[in-house]
Formats: sequence, C-alpha cells, structure tokens
Amino acid sequence: MAADGEGFFERADGPGGRGLVEPPPDRRAAHAAAFGLLLRQPGNSAARTLSAGQRRLGARGFALIGAAVIAAPEAGLGLAGLAGLVVFAAILVFRIWLYAAGLQPGRRAACWQPEAEDAWPVYTLLIALKDEAETAPQLAAAIRALDYPVARLDVKLLIETGDEATALALRRERWPPGAELMVVPPGLPRTKPRALNYGLARARGEFVVVYDAEDRPHPDQLKAAVSAFRQGPAGLACVQAPLAGQGARGWIAGQWALEYAVQFGRVLPGQVRLGLPVMLGGTSNHFRRDALLAAGGWDAWNVTEDADLGLRLARSGLRVGLIAPPTQEAPPEDLLVWINQRSRWLKGFLQTWLVVMRRPGAAAREMGLAGFVSVQLTLGAAILSALVHGPWAMWLALMAIVPGTTMATAFAALAAASYAAGIAMALLAPGPKGWRRWMLAASLPLYWPLQSIAMARALYGLAKCPHFWAKTPHRIA
Repeated sequence: MAADGEGFFERADGPGGRGLVEPPPDRRAAHAAAFGLLLRQPGNSAARTLSAGQRRLGARGFALIGAAVIAAPEAGLGLAGLAGLVVFAAILVFRIWLYAAGLQPGRRAACWQPEAEDAWPVYTLLIALKDEAETAPQLAAAIRALDYPVARLDVKLLIETGDEATALALRRERWPPGAELMVVPPGLPRTKPRALNYGLARARGEFVVVYDAEDRPHPDQLKAAVSAFRQGPAGLACVQAPLAGQGARGWIAGQWALEYAVQFGRVLPGQVRLGLPVMLGGTSNHFRRDALLAAGGWDAWNVTEDADLGLRLARSGLRVGLIAPPTQEAPPEDLLVWINQRSRWLKGFLQTWLVVMRRPGAAAREMGLAGFVSVQLTLGAAILSALVHGPWAMWLALMAIVPGTTMATAFAALAAASYAAGIAMALLAPGPKGWRRWMLAASLPLYWPLQSIAMARALYGLAKCPHFWAKTPHRIA
C-alpha cells in the first residue's frame, strides 16, 4: 500500500534541501542531551563505570576468593564448580521457560482507525546518522513508504558536526514537509543516545520512534504502534517492533539473523507475556513521548542505551509491549565488523548491569524480585556466557584431541544440554526453514565462542575508553 500523502513528497522542496529544514545548532540543548540524566539521576547513569561502593566490594571479594583458594584450594575449587553448575543450569532452564512462553500466540490489537486523517497523532521519527551517505537513498525511500499521513510525521535526521558527506546525501533526497536536518554541536560523549536526546528536545509527536540509517520498517508499523498504545494499558510506555536481518550474505550474517529470530521471535515475546523487564533492541522502539521524558530519556554515556532504557522503564513501573510489523536490518557480514559491533554491545551490557547493581536492593524493590532475578538470568547470563563460551569450547576441543583429558560428568551433561537446547531453539525460531537453517543451527557451537573474543575487547574498552562508540558500517540492502 502506498504511503498516505505520497504526492506531498513530490512537491516538497524546502530551504534546507528537498523538504528539509535545518535549524541552527543549539549548544545548550546539546549540553542537556549529554548531561541531563547524569544531573537528574546520577545513580542511573553510566558516566561512572564503578561506584565507590562497587570498588570496595570488588576489592574485598577478590581478597576473600584469593584467601579461600590459598587456605583450601580443593574445597574452594569444588565450591566454585558447584556454584557455576547451579548458575548455568538455572540460566538454561530459565531460557527454555522464556522460549516456551514465547511460543504461545499473542493477542494482537485491532487496528485503531480515526474518522479523519488529521486525527492521527503526530509521530516523531528520530534517526541518528554518522558516516551514512551510502544509506541515505534507501532510508528516504523507507520513510516515504510508511503508511501514515505525511502531514503528521515529524522527522528528525540527526548528524554529527563535520559529517558533510552524510548531510549532502540527505539533502539530495525527498522528505516529508518540515523534516529537520539537525547537526549535533561538538561535545562529549559522541554517542547515538546523545544525538537522540538532542532530537527529543525538539520532538513534537505524541509518540516517538527510533530508527537506524539502514532500517526498512514495515509500512504499517507506525499505525500498529498507535493502535497498541490506544488500546493498551496506561502503563504501556513502549512497544518494540521485531528486528530481522538478511541472513543470506554469508555465515556471520546468517548466524546474526538467526540470533535475532530467536531473540525477537521467541525470547522477547516470552518476557512480555510473563510481565518481565525487557532490554530493548537498538532500533524500532516506539515510545509515548511523555513517558520517555519522565524516565529521563537516554543515558548519553551508555553504549547500549536501548538495554539500559528498557530496564529503567521497568524500574519506574512501566511496561514494554510488542507489535507485529517488523523492521529489516542489515547484519554485519565480516568477522571483524561483527566483533566490533558485538564488543560494543557487551561493553554496554556491562555498563547496564553495573548500574543496576549499584543498589541491588533498590532495583529489586522497583522492578520486583521476579524482575530482578530475570535481569540476572538474561543480562547477567549474556555477560557470563560471553566470558565462558571460548574457554569452554577450548576445553571440549582439548578433550577430543588429547587422550586422558576429561570433564566432570555433570559439566559434560550441562554442556550437551546447552548445545542441544540452543540448536533446537534455533531450528524452531520464526523464519524460513531449510538446509541453510539446519547448517546454521548445527554450527552454533562454532559461533558462540566468538563472543569471548568480543568480550575480551569489551573489557579492555570498558577500562580504557568506556564511552567510545564503535561505529558499525552499514551496507544497503
């Protein structure tokens, strides 16, 4: 179906380009974008990696572990092994439970249809771009394809100072009347969430959605989100659209797309159905603007601002829902690009977990004990799994090639159960089934250890440059 008001795009030719308005940079707004959450809610910002209390607790914990290993090495190692076995078994059981909950068909909201086109709410689209000249034509075409009244769209294209190539490419495309090309003034941190906060300050919409430069959202996505908000509970602050990738562009791209199929097709629906906290995906999050502002917007200092914001919404007693129309993304195709992207994700996961664990008692009260445990078994599990997948795979390989190398029976059974469950979940995830799906699922034991390489880089980055945003290059579809 063609976008409502498509003809307006043909005639748009504003002063800043074909339909673009270019407001002057606002340094005061840029300062607020960077420091707003830190000043209002310092305990919820990742501007500091570790609090003083966490440093003291960490030092005492390492000292205690060291003393226990020296005093009773066999007992200490045995206790550590038992604890690890219990933790990983709990993670596996919980993931299977979430997956099973996600298999149940969800209730879809009926399409909300106002009597007049101008009764649709104004919808703000925040799109942060950096070095994205190549994707500009595809992005403009995706926005034009949205089935939403063009006069009710409030598009904010957010670029960094000095990115003239992207600015020029955007000016060449056709945009809805009143779309703004906003240049974020120089300053630190130079991150996507800082740019999003800068755009949010000028947002006019009742609802706000975040898109990335390479995204191709389903044309019905905005109307589906409005319908979900209009018919959902008052505490519904955000709805997440599922993300899907083109998995045919190589093994890395295929594994990335399969991960997304499991996460957005099974795990997130399970969390939503069970009323548990949801770590949002980095794009296609649709918000009530008033709820987003009340939560403090994005943390400019967290490099996975989406995961952090999802947990902050849960701590505020607000809920996240899902809508059906997906967004197509471009997956990384090269191993080095994948490691670059995954290390940023893991660094952000560490930042987010450390923020939650500054006051674990308060976090458990705010999101409920079940929600707090869920965070440990999802966010904490993602961190822990990335730490151990590589060493675990190396030990299993050593067992296969070195005679006499063994593993405790319980750990061997847990490893077999984990691989079997992961392969089964991949095979049952939404999406095309066929020989390629079987090949990708069977080779998961080769993919998971790559997480440990990314984690090593993430730990180094957290220590040396915690707020550096590693940009992922995007290719057009």
